[in-house]
Amino acid sequence: MEKVFHPANSRGKADFGWLKANYSFSFANFFDPNKTNFGLLRVLNDDTVAAGMGFGTHPHRDMEIITIPLSGQVRHRDSMDHTKVVKAGEVQVMSAGTGVEHSEMNPSQHDLNMLQIWIFPEKQGLEPRYDQKNYEHLLQKNELINLVTPKSDQKEEAVWINQNAYLKLGEFESGRKIAYNLQNQEHGVYIFLIDGSLKIDDHTLEKRDAMGVWKTSGLTIEVLKQSKVLLIEVPMS
Repeated sequence: MEKVFHPANSRGKADFGWLKANYSFSFANFFDPNKTNFGLLRVLNDDTVAAGMGFGTHPHRDMEIITIPLSGQVRHRDSMDHTKVVKAGEVQVMSAGTGVEHSEMNPSQHDLNMLQIWIFPEKQGLEPRYDQKNYEHLLQKNELINLVTPKSDQKEEAVWINQNAYLKLGEFESGRKIAYNLQNQEHGVYIFLIDGSLKIDDHTLEKRDAMGVWKTSGLTIEVLKQSKVLLIEVPMS
């Protein structure tokens, strides 16, 4: 088993007043040659956006973009004629493909905190698409649920992307153990601790810490205190 540990305080940071951002991987003005990606996972941004503010219209292409609001809501508008509000408890996917423009604004009177995840697609030049689903009703204590699956392994409850990647989310009580088996031996899994405390082998993870694991068929995660955890399984090449 190979591992890489990314403590929360090692993330890149930006504070624009209206936006407070934490970058798990090199992004914008943050560059770390040792943190450009984890396999085909390119971006994991932890953004807090002030009330009434947001990202104006901007382009993307050839990227699978996943947005998970943790608190608050984001209003999405794009060049595919979608105008949607995505709330905490929902997951959104946008396949940028041949090119799309969109904006993301916080329409509420409270801060928005969201995770933005970019994964390289299986091939370039795909048709752009949009989808979102509510997952809150699926959450059960001490179980992982599917948020995102590959197009080839679609799950009714999840959104799908154009890559052989899986995103799973769970809330676990103290003392539990999470046994996770990877879908493919060529994959790795990036464990991002949204809240709580976990132990993986000899590493203890606290809130917003992360660990990448590969060259293994599975792993066991020990829950030290009540935790909310996101697992991102991706091909490593």
